[in-house]
Formats: sequence, structure tokens, C-alpha cells
Amino acid sequence: MYGSHTGRRQPVARHHDRKRNLRHSGVAAAGALLSLATLTGCFGASEGPRKNDHAAPPVRQKQRPKATVPYWVNPDGSAARQLAAYRKKGAKGNAQLIQKIAEQPVAEWLGVDDPEGQARGFTEAARHADRNALLVFYNIPHRDCGQYSKGGAADGAAYRAWLDKAVRGIGDRPATVILEPDALPHVADGCTPKKFLEERYDLLTGAVDKLKGLPRTKVYLDAGNPHWIKDPRAIAGPLKRAGIAKADGFALNISNYQTTVENRAYGKRLSAMVGGKPFVIDTSRNGNGPAPGKDDPEAWCNPKGRALGEPPTVHTGDKSVDAYLWIKRPGESDGPCKGGPKAGQWWPRYALDLARNARNAE
Repeated sequence: MYGSHTGRRQPVARHHDRKRNLRHSGVAAAGALLSLATLTGCFGASEGPRKNDHAAPPVRQKQRPKATVPYWVNPDGSAARQLAAYRKKGAKGNAQLIQKIAEQPVAEWLGVDDPEGQARGFTEAARHADRNALLVFYNIPHRDCGQYSKGGAADGAAYRAWLDKAVRGIGDRPATVILEPDALPHVADGCTPKKFLEERYDLLTGAVDKLKGLPRTKVYLDAGNPHWIKDPRAIAGPLKRAGIAKADGFALNISNYQTTVENRAYGKRLSAMVGGKPFVIDTSRNGNGPAPGKDDPEAWCNPKGRALGEPPTVHTGDKSVDAYLWIKRPGESDGPCKGGPKAGQWWPRYALDLARNARNAE
């Protein structure tokens, strides 16, 4: 969640069922991105430093059928490189498991450095493959309440400058943007200090306006999950103030484990409060639902026994649900807990467990 810059650390119990920790490092510079996108249609994802056993050239992945899910599969993402490494070693069983992740489109999280180059590179590569880019903007000031993914832009002016670059990078190419995970739930739960609220609303409404000013961009505001903001009325007001009327909808369950059934029911209640707006659900790791029990104050952080959820698709069988998406990148750590590396770093063991436990992943 988002740091308050007050030095005050929220009680750990308040973070139960809500923590995300999705920070990713930046990708290569704009010139390298565009060169690779032009020459090969692929480039490095924002997965952070690569380990020696994760350095094999990627295996070119087929795009999913556009009618099923229009989003781009990055052939050089963390899972694709891990798949190549396992195949190189002859580890067929592990390769088959990781392929469940590598063959699906996952969101690309824009880093702090060179947002214009990153956005342009991802959208150019997606368009080259006749697909849409799925992007996450995650740089709001006072991010993450001082937890594992704290940080963000230094202030409102820095965020607006970053946003302008990212918007220019998208341009007229098709993209869907998940806007600032946790920003509004942290308003609803009181974690973000009141002195920052007006600025946050101004930044989010400005972001919605600029993104919707692009000809082929969809925008979804984060609305938490049903185990974090349990009463949807608490998040409906912040959504309205942040510009949900102009946005395409809202997103639920980002980086969390709550079931699709529960998110769908919650989303419909919330939709009725915000003008009937549709929503998307992050199903990347919710195949087995949340970790059982209430004894672990960090049950949100790398819980054991979790599984990939429904594969990304726009065929949800529910007109209120625009898509099931993999917004959190399966296999990347929530943070240094339960033996995991820092937040956002690729963790092969956890990726294998998610795939091994999956019921619905193709």
C-alpha cells in the first residue's frame, strides 16, 4: 500500500486481506524497446534482475485467440524466460507447468524511469501482434502506506510529469490501463492521511481525463476486494470523486486471492452504486481462494497452496464483468515474507506452485 511519509506504520492487522506489493523495476530504454519491438516484436518485461538459471533466450509464445482475449502475450516476460531455461535444462515437467503462465497475457507495470519509452514499446509490440496492451500505472505519491511497495512519485507535480510521458507513449495505439492499484482503497480504509486526499483525487481524475482523451484507451480504477473494503459503499464515494463516471469501469482483486464468485457478487453491488459501471477481476492467483485461517497477519503475502485462477478472457458469461485478467504477474513475489524475495521479483518456486495447483488454467 502507500507510504504516508509521516513515519507512522499502520498496525499489521489492518493489512490483512488487502496487501498487494506489485512493484516492478523498469524495462529498457525507449530506443532499445522500439528497436526490439520493430525487429522481433518482443523485449524484456519489467521483471527485475535475472538470475543465472533464468537467462536463456525466451521461447516465442503464440498469441491467444483475439476473440477470447485481445491482450498481448509478451514473449520475453519472466515466465517465458523461465520456460526457456527449463527446456534448456531438459526439465520437462517444470517447463509444462510454467508454460501455463508463459502462454497467457499478463499486465505490464510501468516503471518510474522512462514511462514514455516503456508505454510506446509495449503498445507498439502489441499492435505489431494485432493485440492490445494491458498496462498498469502504479506511481501515485505516498504509495503503499510504508509497506513493501512504498514509494511512488515525489509529489503531485512529479506524478503529472510522469503521467504525461506515459500518455504520450500510448498515443493512438490500443491499450487498457489499470489505474493506480490501492490508491482508492487506501482512501476508503483511512490509511492515506487526510492531508493527501484532495491531491490524490485531483491526480486520479486528471489521469482518467488524459487517458480517456486518447482514441483507443480504456481505463479501470482499482476498487480493492471484498475482504478489504467489505462494505462497497465505502469505496463508491471515492470512485465517484476519482472520475469513475468517465472511466470504463473498475478493477477488483488486484494481486489478491479472493474467489471469482465472491468478487463478482461484490462487484455487482458496487456497480449499482456507481452508475452501472462494469468491472474486471484479477484471477491471476485466486484459483484456490485466499489462505485459510486468521492467525497469519500477513496472509496476503506469498500464501502457500494458492493457484492460478481462470485464464484471461473477455467471455465471462456476465455482462457486468468485462474480463478476467491476470493483472498481478503470477510468479512474482509479494515481498520478503515466507521465504520470498523482494516485492515484484520473479520467484520460480512460487510460480511452479501456482501452476501445479491450478484447476482452470489452460
